[in-house]
Amino acid sequence: MKKENLDYTLYLCTDRELMSTDTLEEAVEEAILGGVTMVQLREKNCSSKEFYETALRIKKITDTYGLPLLINDRVDIALAVDADGVHVGQSDLPVSVARKILGKDKIIGVSARNVAQAQEAEQNGADYLGVGAMYATGTKKDAKVTSREELLKIREAVKIPIVVIGGINQKTLSNFKGIGINGLAVVSAVIAAKDIKAAAAEMVQKFKE
Repeated sequence: MKKENLDYTLYLCTDRELMSTDTLEEAVEEAILGGVTMVQLREKNCSSKEFYETALRIKKITDTYGLPLLINDRVDIALAVDADGVHVGQSDLPVSVARKILGKDKIIGVSARNVAQAQEAEQNGADYLGVGAMYATGTKKDAKVTSREELLKIREAVKIPIVVIGGINQKTLSNFKGIGINGLAVVSAVIAAKDIKAAAAEMVQKFKE
């Protein structure tokens, strides 16, 4: 999977506490069928063994559809299941260290909420940025909100792709069209929907219109 050809349009972050399906596998597959282009497995409340086993099951699905699977925070889990990469936050392993461990071919994304963090991530070898939280969100109660003005400054300051995250849904996505953003990172807007496939399809269509 060539990094230059990645499609960031609809980037799903999983959350088993919010999902409307019985299993995470079902939720992820429905989202992919609806048009999700990348999947980030986010497991906050489970053992390393459970995370590893879940990642193996989800990777089978993403591999079937030819989509990249990224692991949130855990470089060890990404290595263990041969995931396509990781997404790290500001308090996780530095990008340069993650890159040493994973090698040049893996995808590394970094959370950034201001220009300084974005530029540092790019300089240290990040492949893309997750910028936000753009709005207050229930999935990350401690997240500080990034203004639209700051987002535009970040877009000017870096060349790597940007996905916006935090409160991105069918109503707010129109605020990010036509400003050079590469995609939308979604959690509850898709995974908590009664019809996950339809919710994903609607977001892709609205963003591309």
